[in-house]
Amino acid sequence: MTAMRSFSAFLCLPLCLFTATAALADYPDRPIKLIVPFAAGAGTDAVARFTAQKLEEQLKQPVVVENRVGASGAIGTQAVASAAPDGYTLLFVASPFTTVAAATPAIANYDPVKQFAPVALIAAGPLVWITHANAPYASMREMIAFAKANPGKLAYGSAGAGGVNHLALELFKLRTGTDILHVPYKGIAPATTDLLGGSIALLTGTIPAVLQHVRSGKARALAVTGDKRSPLMPDVPTLKEAGASGTEVYNYWGITAPAGTPAAVVQRLNVEVQKFLAQKDVQERLAADGVELTPGGPERLASFIANDYSGWMKLVAEAKLKIE
Repeated sequence: MTAMRSFSAFLCLPLCLFTATAALADYPDRPIKLIVPFAAGAGTDAVARFTAQKLEEQLKQPVVVENRVGASGAIGTQAVASAAPDGYTLLFVASPFTTVAAATPAIANYDPVKQFAPVALIAAGPLVWITHANAPYASMREMIAFAKANPGKLAYGSAGAGGVNHLALELFKLRTGTDILHVPYKGIAPATTDLLGGSIALLTGTIPAVLQHVRSGKARALAVTGDKRSPLMPDVPTLKEAGASGTEVYNYWGITAPAGTPAAVVQRLNVEVQKFLAQKDVQERLAADGVELTPGGPERLASFIANDYSGWMKLVAEAKLKIE
């Protein structure tokens, strides 16, 4: 009986392989859902919708953006982790994908390395440190000196505990020996409002989010968190130039699928992402966000996620962070 079953299975194998191959050849044959674990209207959401539009044009199937917010992005992320690995439910990831998992593992309840199949890294770029216009310091070096002379008196607003803004602060404090008060908000917008009003002293944000306030004179840019200056803010030094080496942080955008998604599906999606990254209007659109395009195969995003997650895990341990 065992031999008969094995022989029957052997006869079925070509048919099974043919069926699977045919299914992949038809992918996609229905709408794709792109889950964004952040609020509609935010910077990440805008890029996700732009990406969905481009993918829809190329795949000839609707790519529907669905915002599933909560728990600093964990709710939407968990939904994709548990979705069928068939290529019809994707996750648009940004920096909180790795920072929240590292800083609040019990709340996040997902593993960014093991539970997802990386599809493509789209772009990455720095944040920028800003302070209110009437601050008693005019540069990052002066701010560091002020913070050391006044421990605990400067308040820094973030988009939420465990997010990239928060961990950027913790990294900065650890490397510079400063004591700066962390004030978590429900999003970067209310934190920015309070900074402009003088209720808090500092925050980090994406360049598009803060550029208008710097240009209007309502806020002062102290440093960008990348390893080189931004073309959008050429007069603003890097953290290394400003005396805060080892505090570099990058925001990033990419697409992942549930672990177990067929490699052929992942590769098909990656090819389509590479096609739209090569388009001039996409390059201009992302350059306006102060980020650099990051073309490459799924392995590039896999490596980026693994390194980012590992780095934040080390910071959490070194700084002895405990976030409830």
